[in-house]
Amino acid sequence: MTYNDQFIRACRKQEVDHIPVWYMRQAGRYDPEYRKIKEKYSLLEICKQPELAAEVTLMPVRKLGVDAAILYSDIMNPVASIGVDFDIVKDIGPVIDNPIRSAADVEKLKPIDVEGDLGHVLETIRILDKELKVPLITFAGAPFTIASYLIEGRPSKNYIRTKEMMYSEPKVWFSLMDKLGDMVIAYLRAHVANGGKAFQLFDSWVGALSPRDFQTYVLPTVTRIFAELEDLNVPKIYFPGVSSGELLPTLSGLKAEVIGLDWRVSITEGRKRLNGQFAVQGNLDPTVLTAPMEVIKQYAKDIVDQGILEPGYIFNLGHGLFPEASLEKLRELTAYIHEYSAEAIKVGARQ
Repeated sequence: MTYNDQFIRACRKQEVDHIPVWYMRQAGRYDPEYRKIKEKYSLLEICKQPELAAEVTLMPVRKLGVDAAILYSDIMNPVASIGVDFDIVKDIGPVIDNPIRSAADVEKLKPIDVEGDLGHVLETIRILDKELKVPLITFAGAPFTIASYLIEGRPSKNYIRTKEMMYSEPKVWFSLMDKLGDMVIAYLRAHVANGGKAFQLFDSWVGALSPRDFQTYVLPTVTRIFAELEDLNVPKIYFPGVSSGELLPTLSGLKAEVIGLDWRVSITEGRKRLNGQFAVQGNLDPTVLTAPMEVIKQYAKDIVDQGILEPGYIFNLGHGLFPEASLEKLRELTAYIHEYSAEAIKVGARQ
């Protein structure tokens, strides 16, 4: 089997034979085989076993026929290396023992030691680099999203303590952003050095900010991350998470190739707000996957029809897969997008 580079080509706005597909959280709880593994091991325990983490990463590639793998990991993994104790609690998410609330708390954070503390993640990437016939996407959590967990102590709906620090103690806030930015840069650089073929910066919750606050308190650090990794010859994706449509016009300075869109902004409108500067990825509402297959295909067709109007489009969801999703529907959806887009691209080439 030859290497499938359709995802890489789409990221770079090059010609493709079909629209490439991958799904955020594609290695996860919708798969009965994965649920059996989770009966024995926690997420963090899986991550610490490279052979097992690699196998979980490979499972959706084999079962769904997607055009890229995404590393099985968690955005919180690197924070252990900088001195933050956390656990991932069932039905809650990341929970921090001692939330960061002061300048002294920020000062205690250490520089990341990727090789020393996260060698198991790098070994997983090396295993996958040998096994995969599609590109491996690695990832990191963006500073705002990580900071929201570190400050709140757990997932939040309104980010009151996070915004309080931003507004009331900007020096402390920017010190934390700097340290988390350094962590992300070192972590992603190590991923690429060990075989990662693309990376995505997940900023899942930054849509909670106004464009003004995003530009003031977050965008400088995000811009620095991509600028300092610009020398890496791999596609770089920024996903500003849910409800982030109003932030899209602010992203023009990013040294990224791809911007992920959620389902509240169409592909066409997203491109317009991004001034056509980036390839785009997205943006099926994950809950559409609960619908009958003919409804799912109609939604997917509408999205693909917009995607193929310009070079640089990757089909994905507007957020991650959830446990109620159907593996069979995902397999059928992937095949449908491949077949429908391949024919549409051929027709377009003939016109």
